[in-house]
Amino acid sequence: MTSATDISNRIIEAVMAQKLAPGSRLGEQQLAMLFDCSRTIVREALTRLSTRGIVTVSARRGWYVIEPSEDEAREAFEARRVIELGLLHQLKSVDKAAVRQLKNHLQREKAALAGSDVGARSFLLGDFHVCLAECLGNSLLADTLRDFTARTTLIAMLYQSSHDAAQSCADHVRIVEALEAGDIARAEALMSEHIGTVQDALRLQAAHDPLAELRDALAPVRKSAAAPEAAAPATPAKGRAPRKAAAKKSVPPPSDDASTYLGALL
Repeated sequence: MTSATDISNRIIEAVMAQKLAPGSRLGEQQLAMLFDCSRTIVREALTRLSTRGIVTVSARRGWYVIEPSEDEAREAFEARRVIELGLLHQLKSVDKAAVRQLKNHLQREKAALAGSDVGARSFLLGDFHVCLAECLGNSLLADTLRDFTARTTLIAMLYQSSHDAAQSCADHVRIVEALEAGDIARAEALMSEHIGTVQDALRLQAAHDPLAELRDALAPVRKSAAAPEAAAPATPAKGRAPRKAAAKKSVPPPSDDASTYLGALL
């Protein structure tokens, strides 16, 4: 029988695979039908995810995937930086079994990059950080990083990250190479650079201005504009009136208004 843990894990995986977008609604009845269980179990799973900061509930909208604000996005990356750099900083050495497990994960990342399954690629790139914590023997931090990685995946989707997947994989390779060589300080520096690069790829404002939207809306309207300089018209020949240029109308391109939906979890 499907448990609340099964459902919460599948939702986390769907988020990390970018199958559930920020703001996606998670209907209790639909999930109960999908997982063939009671709404009580579904509600328990969603409540757990709510305490972990992945979903939220509204009296009017019901349950839905979070839509992090810009401040929350910055905080999530700062939290990841503190956790992951701290995890590496306290290391003395990395055993061969851990390095072997990390290399196996990198092989799966490379295979996903070569394939067409975008969901698997997204999941594996995020799961590398969880795998690293597990390999270093800290399951508690691995669980914490899983939630923060899911949150930063939602942030990347919401703020249209331009970070390249191949670059992420290459960063992971360099980190593992440093760990294998026993150069913990270099691995820590590479991780810091990697997290910073991912964060910099987000389209966030440099500084949060709570009045930005209202400020733009209430800016003074320009009531006059300087006419663009134009070349002097040629003198028409006698007896011939100058022709009027036909006005050209610009047609705006059609906009795509894609709505979010639950997505395929199975």
